[in-house]
Amino acid sequence: MKTKYAPLMAALTAAALFTGTACSNSGSSSEQTTDPNEKVSLTYWTWAPNMDKVAAAWNAKNPNIQVTVNKQDGGDPAVTKLLTAIKAGSGAPDIMQAEYQKIPTLVSADALADIAADAGSLKDKFPAGAWNGVTLGSDAVYGVPQDSGPLMFFYRADVFEKNGLSAPKTWDEYATAAEKIHKANPKQYLGTFSATDAGLFTGLAQQAGASWWGVQGDAWSVAIDEPNTQKVAAYWGGLVEKGVIDNKPMYTPEWNAALNDGTQVGWVSAVWAPGVLEGSAKDTKGKWKAAAMPQWDAAAPATGAWGGSATSVTTQSKHKKQAAQFVSWLNSDPEAVKLLATEASVYPASNDAASVLTSPPAFFADQADYYAIAAEASKQMKPFTYGPNVNVAYSAFNDAFGKAAESKKASAFTESLTTMQKTTVDDLKNAGFNVAG
Repeated sequence: MKTKYAPLMAALTAAALFTGTACSNSGSSSEQTTDPNEKVSLTYWTWAPNMDKVAAAWNAKNPNIQVTVNKQDGGDPAVTKLLTAIKAGSGAPDIMQAEYQKIPTLVSADALADIAADAGSLKDKFPAGAWNGVTLGSDAVYGVPQDSGPLMFFYRADVFEKNGLSAPKTWDEYATAAEKIHKANPKQYLGTFSATDAGLFTGLAQQAGASWWGVQGDAWSVAIDEPNTQKVAAYWGGLVEKGVIDNKPMYTPEWNAALNDGTQVGWVSAVWAPGVLEGSAKDTKGKWKAAAMPQWDAAAPATGAWGGSATSVTTQSKHKKQAAQFVSWLNSDPEAVKLLATEASVYPASNDAASVLTSPPAFFADQADYYAIAAEASKQMKPFTYGPNVNVAYSAFNDAFGKAAESKKASAFTESLTTMQKTTVDDLKNAGFNVAG
């Protein structure tokens, strides 16, 4: 593989070679010789709802390239199913929806094809942060960004008004607001630190400038226990220790009740939050507002992401070029982007998302600028590179930060990063990857 991204591929495939898996199918789709008049059928694994309706629009205009959607479970089950098919040498789809955090794992298993020759020109159609998620910082392109989860801040406008507060523009202002609200009503909290949601903490670290994995030559680097993440951990640990925010997990019956009864009056979340609030806080509809994330440096606004996925072409596809054409259309064509939003109920990663989302979510019906705020947040996403063992790092987060949250000591939050760092590095080495440092 003598290419500009050879060092990255060497790092990604180290474990595959270690376990005897050949890296033989992952060349660019342009290497295939195809007949433009050939009629092909493509299979597409996705967990997004109503994606068959989106694909129908493509099929109507492209009789020679027909796409069949197969609904799948998301998350780890989707990855496991694909990797099983790749290892067996058959049964994999042509196209796969893949979470950004899972792409390095899939690439290291030689499951995703590099489609740079057919989709690389789309780079300017997406925010830099989203595009970085499909390139891993290289010249290769392992998919096209489909949906995005830029972080935003959601708060009870009535509670803020009662306390003489406005939406916090900085994290210092957030801390001040949290303390004032809790002092005025000891039952109320501006937020909670959830030790079961590693994805949110990752996004917060991303906003602060962290990127936990990287490639140095033919080796992976790991930088979880680093200054930007330490700053984030110390900040939230400090708020928990002072008792001005809660420290219970999210997505529990207790958390849902707190949103609905007004004992939790703020939520650092992502663009998709309205759907959760609609279900968990239905009695408070009309009282919430969305705002940009509080900033570490108001002069250089930035945010992170919580969630999001790409659409990738698998190495087993016999029609990679045609699959790349569909993937490109799906995520960049204005008609398709609108369908992603209206039919599949996702926030498209495309820069055109704001232009097709002209009405705010129902839960924020009175906030006409909702998607304008989301679009700006999407542009401000910092680049972040995931590694091939995100699941291990996240599991270490749950264990270490779970104990820290129980202890309610700020020092335990920063010490948890040392545990995460060591666990992640040791796992990479045990899996056969080269690790820098």
